[in-house]
Amino acid sequence: MKDNISVLIVDDSAFMRKSLSIMLESDKSITIAGTAKNGLEGYELAKSLRPDIITLDVEMPVMDGLTALKKIMTDCPTSVIMVSSITTEGALATIKALELGAVDFIPKETSFVSVSISNIREDLIQKVKEIVRQKNLKDRLLRIRNSAPASSAPKKNLLNKEIPKLGYRALAIGISTGGPFTLQKVLPKLSAKLNAPVFIVQHMPPKFTKSLAERLNSMCALEVKEAEDGESVKPNVIYIAPGGLHMKVRSLGIKGAEIKISPDPSDTLHRPAVDVTMNSVIDVYGKYTLGVIMTGMGKDGFEAVRNLKALGGYSIAQDEESCVVYGMPKAIVDAGYADLILPADDIAGAINKVF
Repeated sequence: MKDNISVLIVDDSAFMRKSLSIMLESDKSITIAGTAKNGLEGYELAKSLRPDIITLDVEMPVMDGLTALKKIMTDCPTSVIMVSSITTEGALATIKALELGAVDFIPKETSFVSVSISNIREDLIQKVKEIVRQKNLKDRLLRIRNSAPASSAPKKNLLNKEIPKLGYRALAIGISTGGPFTLQKVLPKLSAKLNAPVFIVQHMPPKFTKSLAERLNSMCALEVKEAEDGESVKPNVIYIAPGGLHMKVRSLGIKGAEIKISPDPSDTLHRPAVDVTMNSVIDVYGKYTLGVIMTGMGKDGFEAVRNLKALGGYSIAQDEESCVVYGMPKAIVDAGYADLILPADDIAGAINKVF
């Protein structure tokens, strides 16, 4: 990672510009290259300053964040983290921003002077560092967005083996940074005849997961919904864990299975957590669970995939070239737990082939 990271802050609130500046500059490796009070100023500064990364507010005068993002990604592609209000409208705008090329987002809490300020700061700094660390991310963002077939084609099956048809009964997917955009490349391609439930953990706060589920539902042959506590598990339904809570699956014996939504365990790094959900799916469906780990920071999902492998199950990892952040898949690849390593565009085809 480079020694000094330059950040451009674009927000119409002087308080937010100051707060974000203080948070980011508390880390000696981060420098604020400039600040802007609307999208037009932000776009002009992005062109002239060429920062490593931009934080971009959604709602601003003169030029809103989505318009500015489109222009930035067209004229001077840069890694962008959206700063979004925790409202239904803010969530919808954030999902749209992630489709347009934003790498990630942070929720704008009711105020940044809350007791959680240290958590917000740590999360923001980690995201900035991890995103900038990615090799050639600007080129990758353009390539991923444009879906150029030649560049997204797999170089080779890195483990040189196929996943057998075991009679899979469930699909469990873990994904984080870069997830909403990547899911739009995978889920619409899943067969309408999958005949199994799909459980997805996408690291997101409350409200954002519901908007994501609704957006994906409009694009997919399978039903996509935010999971609800106590609902019966059905085949050909994609359940997305609600933001801020864990999604677990519980066996009902001959009656099938049901979904349980809970804040527990409360001591996980993420809520929802891939490990919590995937482990519960494995408890119900055993080795007949197919695990998939895609773009994201950290190693959430590693423990669950290890458990799945111990039972004789199989897993797929997204390849580095098509990941926005190659963290979660890298953890299982490096450990030798990935049976297939594929670009995002090829993951659905591999799934359809074995279900």
